[in-house]
Amino acid sequence: MKKRGFALFFIFSCLTFLLMACSNEGQTDEEGEPNNDPGVVQELKIANDQEPAGLDPHKTPAHSSVRIYSQIYSGLVQFDENMNIVGDLAVDWEQPDDKTYIFNLQEGVKFHNGREMTAEDVKYSFERILAEETASHIASYFANVESIEVLDDYKIQFNLKTTDATFLANLTNSSAAVVAKEAVEENGDLQQVAVGTGPFKFVEWVPDNRVVLEKNEDYYKEGLPKLDKVIYYTMKEEAARLSAIRTGEVDLTTLTAQSAALIENEQNVEIKSYQSLEYSYVGFNVNAEPLNNEKVRQALSLATNRQSIADIVWNGDAIVSGPVAPSMGDWAIDVTQHELYANDLEKAKQLLANAGYPDGFDITITTASTYADMVDTAQILQQQWAEIGVNAEIKQIEWGEYIDTWSNTSADILVGRNGSGTDPDRALNYFFHTNGSANVWGFSDSEFDSLVETGKTTIDQEERKQIYVNAQEKLLELSPNLFLVSPMKYVAVRNTVEGFTPYPHNGEYIVETSKK
Repeated sequence: MKKRGFALFFIFSCLTFLLMACSNEGQTDEEGEPNNDPGVVQELKIANDQEPAGLDPHKTPAHSSVRIYSQIYSGLVQFDENMNIVGDLAVDWEQPDDKTYIFNLQEGVKFHNGREMTAEDVKYSFERILAEETASHIASYFANVESIEVLDDYKIQFNLKTTDATFLANLTNSSAAVVAKEAVEENGDLQQVAVGTGPFKFVEWVPDNRVVLEKNEDYYKEGLPKLDKVIYYTMKEEAARLSAIRTGEVDLTTLTAQSAALIENEQNVEIKSYQSLEYSYVGFNVNAEPLNNEKVRQALSLATNRQSIADIVWNGDAIVSGPVAPSMGDWAIDVTQHELYANDLEKAKQLLANAGYPDGFDITITTASTYADMVDTAQILQQQWAEIGVNAEIKQIEWGEYIDTWSNTSADILVGRNGSGTDPDRALNYFFHTNGSANVWGFSDSEFDSLVETGKTTIDQEERKQIYVNAQEKLLELSPNLFLVSPMKYVAVRNTVEGFTPYPHNGEYIVETSKK
């Protein structure tokens, strides 16, 4: 009995020791220093402000989705930290003439289902983007592609209809991803599944809770990614994200300027900031009365005090913007000098009177309830527009409904945020050309179309810049959107995270990130 009792005690003691060891895995040592044991699982926990709207890169433009599927998929090329275009799935490329691009592909790259990726997959992916039934939000990016030829397993050729100054830059877009044909055919689309060649594999999506990714052990870049697992937690309330980053429940999260200021002196948290390529906007359904009258849209622009929005909504950490964000440098014009940015209430009232609305009108502003900056912007616009007799009601809707409302143009006025991209073609052609994939406003102007079409095919940089200056001025004059401000972005990062640097063109880059 004594021997049996001692044996049980020994087994119990060993189990206790093992459980204690497991419970301490990934934790700090007794002096609070990070545990650098190479056996510790490299797990990064991120708090997201929104639920993904779907995972299909060819169909879903919402940033809440892009931040996740950009880790799962790869494209032919990408931007480096200095915004130089470098190879990704393409080792290199050549251009025999102005309308032909030949890409040499990485050999041995595998999809997450274990199958090797070849040029046929690249051809399939871009033909899917261009197929009308896909209704891809980036179809207009590649509308200039006349044909795609597979030259061999690792070489593919794109033949363009005309010279295209934007082609390579458009290929860097996260949505220009190479996907597996069999995954599409098996599931109908890729909204709930994901089979890519990127650094992380899709594991699970628990709605309104989390998305889990794990390291792609077969990733073609040796030694990357450094993380074993990434968990994206959905935390729509900023107070919850603020608490989670303070306590160490999560390792990384985005915050507003106001919340970032609250924790800038926290010992274990670092705030990383950068000027974004985004801008906030007011979108108009230009086919709905009274917004089909450009004088009405111009009056609303004159009644909008953009600096006030920057000061109140963004705590002063935003700059007044046009359709091309100021962080794009010389491509952007100084919109503060434009007459429709003058905040001239008397002129606004006169324009309304000329349009047949001397006493103003009633209208509804729709916005996403889960984004505080959008709600705050709507409330400020409501107050500002009341000064010229416009009585605006605010309608707040959930994110899924908001995405549908945007894509279906089922709101007269929509407050939101857009990204200017990395080339002015996206900011202007993509959103406002008559056939632009993201022109959901019903806006059409032949002179504007001609400008951005010419800009897309013009190689000379100085000439191209002047074309886009003219296009921006034309767009401000017609005001299918009101362009408001471009905010600073803030990311709160725990001090146990290494190698994370957010860039204006990619605030989600975690391939070289690790945990101490």
